[in-house]
Amino acid sequence: MKQLIFCLVFLPITLIAQEYVDVFKFGYSYSDQAKFKDTNENTSINAFNAAVTLPIELSSKHVFLTGVDFSSHNLWLSPEYNQSTTIYNTIVKVGLATTFTEKWSTTLVLLPKIASDYKTISGDDFNFGIYAIAKLKKSEHFKFRFGLYASTELFGVFATPIIGAYYLSPHKRFEIDASLPITAAINYHFESVTVGFDYFAIGRSYNISQETSTPLYVDQRPIEASTYIQFGLAENSILLRTKVGFSSNTNEVYKQGDQLNYRVSAFSFGDNRTQLNPDILGSIFLKFEAIYRIHFKKNNATSKI
Repeated sequence: MKQLIFCLVFLPITLIAQEYVDVFKFGYSYSDQAKFKDTNENTSINAFNAAVTLPIELSSKHVFLTGVDFSSHNLWLSPEYNQSTTIYNTIVKVGLATTFTEKWSTTLVLLPKIASDYKTISGDDFNFGIYAIAKLKKSEHFKFRFGLYASTELFGVFATPIIGAYYLSPHKRFEIDASLPITAAINYHFESVTVGFDYFAIGRSYNISQETSTPLYVDQRPIEASTYIQFGLAENSILLRTKVGFSSNTNEVYKQGDQLNYRVSAFSFGDNRTQLNPDILGSIFLKFEAIYRIHFKKNNATSKI
């Protein structure tokens, strides 16, 4: 009964991304001995993330999207520093999903965020992003999406076009969910076990103040690819994932105010910055995730937000 009430109040049948929503998601990853380029030094990397997502139905065609994402990374940014650095990112998600016809729908999300070492919160810690996507339902099993993600960052303006698709096979075992070049996932579902592959790549920046008297920032843009196995409990409402993957570990330090002109996807324009730390080379990571998911029983597939 509680799940039914949640469905009726929070989740519109015609607008939900898939036949479920991940209300809570937690993850922890660890990478050991990520080496600094041209040195004998290395660093471990500990990362934590948590996300809460709550869609709220406004009408039969409009859904208010809200939630919070939090993440942290602890690592040595340079072998010359006296201590490791922990950088944090908190994003508030505020948006609107709209269905225009049976085939066409859109999602617009505003993403204000605070990203720094949280030693001293200032205006330099605040940035703003936007995510805009249009979706075309081609069939009951295939949806096409295209749009844009853009944000202000300490290194300048970042923007990337998004082209992707969502496919769920008729027997609902094989699934592809891609929003390239940012994310992609391919998986196969058994009864209570899922195996898959995922990819994630996006640029962020963090204001840091603990290392030197000179204000600095971190230009973080890792590319992560992993395979995983997922176990479902309580009728697949609780999901436990174990991942093994590889990350490029890009965490470059620059003086605050040292900017490029702009960055489009992986391409930087007018980048004459002076990097203040050695490159951190790629490494293998282990990640554990726990998800609380609410499912919706439907007679046919729904459009993906």
